[in-house]
Amino acid sequence: MRRCPRGFRGLRRCGGPSFIGVAAYGFGTVWLVNHLQPTGGHISTEPRINDRIRVSEVRLVGPAGEQVGIVRIEDALRLAREAELDLVEVAPMARPPVAKLMDYGKFKYENAQKARESRRNQTNTVIKEMKLRPKIDIHDYETKKGHVVRFLKAGDKVKITIMFRGREQSRPELGYNLLKKLASDVDEYGFVESAPKQDGRNMLMVLGPLKKKTEARAEVKAERDRRAAERLADAAAERTEQADRRAQAAAQPAAKRRRGPADNLDPDIDMS
Repeated sequence: MRRCPRGFRGLRRCGGPSFIGVAAYGFGTVWLVNHLQPTGGHISTEPRINDRIRVSEVRLVGPAGEQVGIVRIEDALRLAREAELDLVEVAPMARPPVAKLMDYGKFKYENAQKARESRRNQTNTVIKEMKLRPKIDIHDYETKKGHVVRFLKAGDKVKITIMFRGREQSRPELGYNLLKKLASDVDEYGFVESAPKQDGRNMLMVLGPLKKKTEARAEVKAERDRRAAERLADAAAERTEQADRRAQAAAQPAAKRRRGPADNLDPDIDMS
């Protein structure tokens, strides 16, 4: 008796149904699960409006929020058409569902504007990081301190990391004193939110801003607007000054030119 080879080709060679054989051998099961399962459609999160409301009656609310009462869906749709508004299902789980007469397009636009404004006013906590060495040069220290001040003025937290190398690990007081000095130098703009602590070869400290992110943004915007107003005022003053100088120059009489001996010569005379 001839033995059939194992696998998909063996099933085909022996005349067996290849589709069932693939599923039976296991590696075709993945294909069956991925491709033969029914796929659902997109689930809409928007409320049902007008003819999409499939109930017999609703609890109707007027455009100004007044309670109309329980009415048939046909009467509610008729009232919506007469008022040139939309019938929106605002509470579909109630019994009966609650529907309101409103301008649905305007309602969606106002909600989008509110969501955009709330995202704009949302405060995002950002932690900046600044790395220093225990024996940092004075000029490098001033430069990095300026960056820390800029971050704090913008309303961001700053994580200060002191990196120890080699024998510096036996002198943790160097990093601690440097962190204390930096905290005292920037105390006008921030405070120590997390005290210095050792973390392996590094020493960490977190500085928090004295002003919130929204306040810092408002101050930056006010400063930018002030500088723009000053530039516009300077440009307007310069234009006014130039106009005054041109007006003064035009008002002065033209000076008469004195005639010299050369003015009396005949231009046809050859002076060579």
